Amino acid sequence: MLYEAYLSLRLRRESNPPPEHVAVVITERDLLEQGAYETLRDFFGWAVEYGADRITVSVSVLDEAVIPTLSRELTALETPLPLAVRRPGDTESADAPIQVSIGLGGKREFAETVRQLAEAVDDGHLEPEAIEADDIDRRLVFRDEPDLVIKTGAERLSDFMIWQSVYSELYFTDVNWRDFRKRDYLRALLDYADRQRRFGK
Repeated sequence: MLYEAYLSLRLRRESNPPPEHVAVVITERDLLEQGAYETLRDFFGWAVEYGADRITVSVSVLDEAVIPTLSRELTALETPLPLAVRRPGDTESADAPIQVSIGLGGKREFAETVRQLAEAVDDGHLEPEAIEADDIDRRLVFRDEPDLVIKTGAERLSDFMIWQSVYSELYFTDVNWRDFRKRDYLRALLDYADRQRRFGK
């Protein structure tokens, strides 16, 4: 607790503002660990406590048979802000402050967006040369761009929000999700505060 208080004090002294939109990338295996949902509930609390007003959780899935169970468990979580869960086949925008993607990877989401654009062109509602980035943004299920993306377990990001995270700050930690604590989140925020965001410039 003393160490967390020290990290929190350091964070308060930072001049750079904290991330308004924080994302975390986990796997279905992470959610099978004992205490995983409690960690997720705590994570939501930490994020809100330290200034985030939007939170995205991306759960990569190898076995799609587990998606209904994960969806039910995640939807039932007690959260400090309204929560929206989306899964494969969903096309409705997730507009809640806390957004959870279960197995709806970036490639699949982007492919669906391209399909919708192709249909709009085919129907005569959109000219190919008139397509802009905003046309893609409006058709995405997850439209918000995270400021900070945290990946636990030091694995690759996998199929995560390809379009939305292009300017996000990425933070990788060796700590597995089951062991992720408030101090680990504060370390991620301190790392973020030390960075100079360039947004591709």
